[in-house]
Amino acid sequence: MTRLLRNSCNSCANLEEKLRDSSGSELLLDILQKTVKHPLCVKHPPSVKYTRGFLSELIRKHEAVHAEPLDELYEALAEVLTAEERTRCHRSYLLPSGDSVTLSESTAIISHGTTGLVTWNAALYLTEWALEHPAAFTHRTVLELGSGAGLTGLAICKMCRPRAYIFSDCHSRVLEQLRGNVLLNGLSLEPDVTAPVQHPGHDTRDPESPRVTVAWLDWDVVTVPQLAAFQPDIVIAADVLYSPETALSLAGVLRRLSACREDQQALEAYVAFTVRNPETCQLFTAELGRAGIQWETEPRHDQKLFPYDEQSETAILKLTL
Repeated sequence: MTRLLRNSCNSCANLEEKLRDSSGSELLLDILQKTVKHPLCVKHPPSVKYTRGFLSELIRKHEAVHAEPLDELYEALAEVLTAEERTRCHRSYLLPSGDSVTLSESTAIISHGTTGLVTWNAALYLTEWALEHPAAFTHRTVLELGSGAGLTGLAICKMCRPRAYIFSDCHSRVLEQLRGNVLLNGLSLEPDVTAPVQHPGHDTRDPESPRVTVAWLDWDVVTVPQLAAFQPDIVIAADVLYSPETALSLAGVLRRLSACREDQQALEAYVAFTVRNPETCQLFTAELGRAGIQWETEPRHDQKLFPYDEQSETAILKLTL
């Protein structure tokens, strides 16, 4: 399971010390059962390349402190050495509740002309922030722009009790993958985001289960009336500021969302991003200023649940639309 695999690898520096203090193989067998042999990992396996690298590192650590080989480690490695790498894999993330989110993703960073078929750092960062601030989503309708693989939204649906959640993207392959990931995680899909909302007395769904929709949304062509039909209470987006073009498009759709709220309470939006090019971020905030959209940087949160590159600068902007 990807999160467990990565967390175990991140602890490798301490692992050698623990192995030296351990007279038997119980520690490594326990790691094996909680990662590669975990039922979730067996059912939804991560990429062959990743599992192979993880097991090789475990074996290297074991051999550094113990002369006797551990058969179970070599047997597990033998299984993946002969396995064929596929174009798709699974990533599973444990949530604080003990529940999990499992995603089917592409094994390639860029596939079918899009980067939206994999999970990026800012999505992990925004998910952590959301789980630390569940009240921002409880009993509210959430619109996510550029949902990608769907981690943030699925975690919010499982942990924050939103009334409704709208995943959106403009790429057909991303939308197809999103629908599959929603169903993979035990949620039901609404047929149409613009369908009339049922009166609560006639709604037969589990009251704790949100209305979930996957919607096609092209930022450059969507109109104010179309955005108004979503009726969002809060808007979020992650890893969508990777080029000047997307920054301008995002600012444009946020400006139109702001126009939907002329006679209503201001709408909050949270945009998480990794700073790859400071000029792109400056372009985005300048466009927000021109649109009259106020923004501020959210304080860094304390909750570190998922593994991602902490060397790269990741931030969340809070916007008032």
